[in-house]
Amino acid sequence: MVSVSVLIEKAIAKQVVSFPTDTLPALAVKPNHSELIFELKQRSYEKPLILMTSSVEEIWQYVKGTSKELKIWQNVANKYLPGGLTMVLPASSLIPATMNPLNPNSIGVRVPNFPIAQEILKQTGALATTSANLSGEEALTNMSEIAQKFPSVYVLDDNNIQNQNSGLASTVIKWTGENWQTLRQGKIRIDN
Repeated sequence: MVSVSVLIEKAIAKQVVSFPTDTLPALAVKPNHSELIFELKQRSYEKPLILMTSSVEEIWQYVKGTSKELKIWQNVANKYLPGGLTMVLPASSLIPATMNPLNPNSIGVRVPNFPIAQEILKQTGALATTSANLSGEEALTNMSEIAQKFPSVYVLDDNNIQNQNSGLASTVIKWTGENWQTLRQGKIRIDN
């Protein structure tokens, strides 16, 4: 278990880190090293990682679409983010293929509604993230359990942090080119 400053330093040094968010605690790494998370979790490449940013404004460089689509996406993002929503959108060239090996042209983006997560992301830049668990197991919600399960991960010592994660994964919606398709229902409900 490490402090915020050590966690930021390790994330910048391309190490896998874990910190709380508003939904579930995240396993995170620099996007160009996302294969480390797939290995750590024994995760299938069929399950892409999510790009987490510190602000809604930061998202737009990582996606590409028409000006009309961008306006639609921005309206949804401005309504629900920061928060428990992941939007799956066409990926820009800034997204490494290793984040979504089977469909590198697509990326899930999210901004957590949790001050310490936003502060970490502000300092590290966008990170490739997923829930903290081995593939097929329940997501861990306690930072101490994460430290035990993943001894090689730099886990934030959250004893002094008021953690109010929902314990519920984010809602995931995908842009189909015309409207939104819900891939996973969380707390947030999106109307088409």
